[in-house]
Amino acid sequence: MDEAAATPQDPVYARLLKAALECFLADEYHKVTTRLIADKANANVSMIRYYFGNKEGLYEEMIRSTMKPLLDVLDGYLSNVSGYGEFLRLYYDTMRKYPEFPKLILKVLALNQGPGRSFILQLIERGRTHGAQKLDELKAGGQIDNALDPDIVRMAFVSLAMTPMLLKDIFEEQRGGQMDEAFLDELATFNGRLLVAGLAARRT
Repeated sequence: MDEAAATPQDPVYARLLKAALECFLADEYHKVTTRLIADKANANVSMIRYYFGNKEGLYEEMIRSTMKPLLDVLDGYLSNVSGYGEFLRLYYDTMRKYPEFPKLILKVLALNQGPGRSFILQLIERGRTHGAQKLDELKAGGQIDNALDPDIVRMAFVSLAMTPMLLKDIFEEQRGGQMDEAFLDELATFNGRLLVAGLAARRT
């Protein structure tokens, strides 16, 4: 095979990524073997070396492929304030399918469990940099308060996005029901309105 074969369109590549996501979400990094992932993907373990180099390379690509659509959409949706709610809706929907993923990211960042900490921080910094640029554009267009601190906006945004998914089990137990698609859609709309209200330019 040539280098061009190593693309997301390749069925073996896609199966390995899917299997890696399932395995790493289900168990600690050091307990997951390339043999386990390959068997789950119905692939030869040598294909992991071919596509990803090693287990760490596969782990990082698994995180990148899961987060990339969110980061790409975030880049586009922040062109106007109403986009915050739309992004939250996409984030909740994605994390509802992979409820352990936010916990995985938190473990890597806070507890340094598994590789990829610097890699994840680079992805987060990308989001931070692009978010600050979008805020400057919104300020220049008079859509939001010119005195807003971009780091405060980012922290509020991350809190509204991650907290419901990190504490999903607790919230569901307290409310006596699942945070299903309809509930999360309503939550995204409400949190989007909160952000819009907080971003609004001050009236003098």
